[in-house]
Amino acid sequence: MPIRTLLVDDEPLARQTLRLLLARDADFTLAGECSGGRDAVAFVREQRPDLVLLDIQMPGLDGFQVIERIGVARMPPVIFVTAYDEYAVRAFEVQALDYLLKPFDDARFFQALSRAREEIAVHDSRSLAERLAGVLAEKVGRDARPLARIALRSSGGRIVFVDASGIDRIMAEDYYVRLHVGGATHLWRVSMNALEKRLDPAKFLRIHRSAIVNLDFVREIHPGVKDDAFALLKDGTRLPVARSRRGRLRDLLTGKA
Repeated sequence: MPIRTLLVDDEPLARQTLRLLLARDADFTLAGECSGGRDAVAFVREQRPDLVLLDIQMPGLDGFQVIERIGVARMPPVIFVTAYDEYAVRAFEVQALDYLLKPFDDARFFQALSRAREEIAVHDSRSLAERLAGVLAEKVGRDARPLARIALRSSGGRIVFVDASGIDRIMAEDYYVRLHVGGATHLWRVSMNALEKRLDPAKFLRIHRSAIVNLDFVREIHPGVKDDAFALLKDGTRLPVARSRRGRLRDLLTGKA
């Protein structure tokens, strides 16, 4: 029997792409589509699809919350399909069913379907539950411990791993941030507010609405006049320091915090 597959993504174009690709494999059939996490929870509970292609970042309930609501033991096999790579490291480590980073090519998509076909064929529900539990545990754990390593998508579908300790500064760029690491830069699709909460507060400080600095790379603080104070980094870079953050920066650098 065809593998009944649910598509969950808040972007209509993304669902259309998945639908067209899925139709090219006779072993899979479309069970339904959902544009949000709450609808997905209801669909899975009522229809019990064999496979779920699940986005992570969605309004209302995200992909991990969908799994939490349904329960790991009752959740069908999942292929994560997302434009965000921040959960990739742990997902690969726990051997989640698969993790597709947008944009992906056709070959990568059908590779994921092949893995799903094999998993479903052997009915290894215990293994799948354990893998999903590992990903969920990482999601919860990330809220409680500082981010130590970042997985970034590079050209050709490669994943580049960056140690947070090596980042000297982070600058806001519209809906992205730019990580500066030893002379190299990496663009990451995440907000400054979200990233600020994930970093070690003993090592990183947001000194301006557009800048987060690694304290280990600060050489000097220049008070300036009125609003032109700046931090001088070891490589000579000048970063503006907001008036409200000057005292905190000074205290952290002098060990008074």
